[in-house]
Amino acid sequence: MRKVAVITDSTAYIPKEVREAKHINMVPLNVVFGAESFQEETDLTTDSFYEKVRESKNLPKTSQPSIGIITKKLEELSKEYDDVIIVTLSSGISGTYQSAVSASTLVDDIKVHVFDSEISCMVQGFYVLEAVDMANEGKQVSEILQRLEEMKKSMRAYFMVDDLTNLHRGGRLNSAQALVGSMLQVKPLLHFENTKIVPYEKIRTQKRAIKRLFQLFEEDAETGDKLKATLIHANREEVATALQQELSEKYPNAEISISYFGPVIGTHLGEGAIGLGWYKL
Repeated sequence: MRKVAVITDSTAYIPKEVREAKHINMVPLNVVFGAESFQEETDLTTDSFYEKVRESKNLPKTSQPSIGIITKKLEELSKEYDDVIIVTLSSGISGTYQSAVSASTLVDDIKVHVFDSEISCMVQGFYVLEAVDMANEGKQVSEILQRLEEMKKSMRAYFMVDDLTNLHRGGRLNSAQALVGSMLQVKPLLHFENTKIVPYEKIRTQKRAIKRLFQLFEEDAETGDKLKATLIHANREEVATALQQELSEKYPNAEISISYFGPVIGTHLGEGAIGLGWYKL
């Protein structure tokens, strides 16, 4: 029986204790403040990141893991595993996927399968957790990859930002979309479409945006199907906790966790962002 390892990048924001318990391997992305470079989830915590952003005059920059770091991780795993599945954040907003593909050509003793989650944060983490649980149960690569593709069919995620400035400056949203949003002072709902971040709906207030988030979730929750969901926040834990409680009381068929927008994704969304993602079990 072939042994299967799982790697993801840091933007899945899977807590360290969960990664260690389930043997999930992680390669970090980088956040750069001026001349200082930090690896998120390794030497830069989310709390300290938002503090540094408030103290900094300029928006930090972000960068993908180097091919060398991914290659080194693959070489380490090749001593114990036959196959490895790498789950990356969306190829439309980062070069991490392509770095993983490139690294896969540099190792000979392990078969590498790179999976583009086409999304990010804990919604990306859902794929990782499913993959590693199946691998730990002795499932083979073909079964795991088939399950991940099935999950993609029902995976949904929407998020709201306080300000479009960071997304525009970071090149994740085009100028026209950012300008319209700023002029109207809308709180747009965004989502991933064909690996890119695009507006889903333009809404005038945060209260209405959150209400719309709930409506979109309810379209699936009201069917009675079992769902796994996550509320994601950018330094707004109290808001996320209140929303989690509200949804959990209304929909006992949904298992709802709380996660966060860490340094790399937080750089582009800005403090105050709220997201909701889910899929059918």
